[in-house]
Amino acid sequence: MNDTVTGFTLEPERLEALSASAGVQGPGPAMEGAHQIARRTGVPCHDLLVVLGSGTADALAAWGEPAVSLRLSDLPGVLVPVAPGHEDRLDFYAVGRGRRVSGQEDGEEQRVLVARGRSHLYEGHGPGSVVALARIAAAAGVRGAVLVNAGGCLRSWRIGEVMTITDHLNLTGSSPFDGPVFTDVRGVWDDELADILSGVTEKAGVYAALRGPEYQTMAEARMLESVGADCVGMSTVLEAVALHQLGVRVAGMSIVSDLSLAQTPTEPDEVVRLAAGAHTTIAAGIEAVLAAMS
Repeated sequence: MNDTVTGFTLEPERLEALSASAGVQGPGPAMEGAHQIARRTGVPCHDLLVVLGSGTADALAAWGEPAVSLRLSDLPGVLVPVAPGHEDRLDFYAVGRGRRVSGQEDGEEQRVLVARGRSHLYEGHGPGSVVALARIAAAAGVRGAVLVNAGGCLRSWRIGEVMTITDHLNLTGSSPFDGPVFTDVRGVWDDELADILSGVTEKAGVYAALRGPEYQTMAEARMLESVGADCVGMSTVLEAVALHQLGVRVAGMSIVSDLSLAQTPTEPDEVVRLAAGAHTTIAAGIEAVLAAMS
């Protein structure tokens, strides 16, 4: 599929996967969103999607001002993020030779889309809205994605440590797919990218996704620990599955922002504050993935 104005193209295999997974609306909304991004950035194809979760919207501040910014909610099917620490903003950076560059001609630069927020199942709009940005980014050509969240820890780890996601438990009761989109999810989390992130983060392990918005009970926390979860949250997994089905390499990081087995209650504003302390590690992880994909 080609747009003569933007020069936008999408390889047939990804278009076929998008058509299979997008349900009754088909690939149209994702393609229109990709065309919008191409028109705004002046770039027909992008390389990496970064989604920054609670308290991490400014994790890439050292990159300086983006070349282009737009509202996430301007894109078809993407909602205004409502969770604390999330912003309605999608930034575009051109990154080359380990630094941000403003030009569009350097063949070695990589084009990065950075979402400063996301939607969640608990907002009540269904999985289609949760994965809309992921599908648009895949339609925009991204080859990889780094998904970041803040979550509860089920181990004896420290607040502020960052876990590389190596696998997940989807306990949301939802899927990004309607119909027979039979996707092998054993390889959702790219092994090579996980190894690279593990050289930057303090921990590595399994992320369990619940629907939310309530936090889990102590009994639920003990159950999650017993079945192999290391961290728990309310996001990321549906996005990761949707991206994987579209042929995107996925990596993820979860910040320990509360201790799920602690006796003190979890406060959302405190989660955001504590997650902000991990910005250096998050930025280093994103840059390591970007370097590996160059």
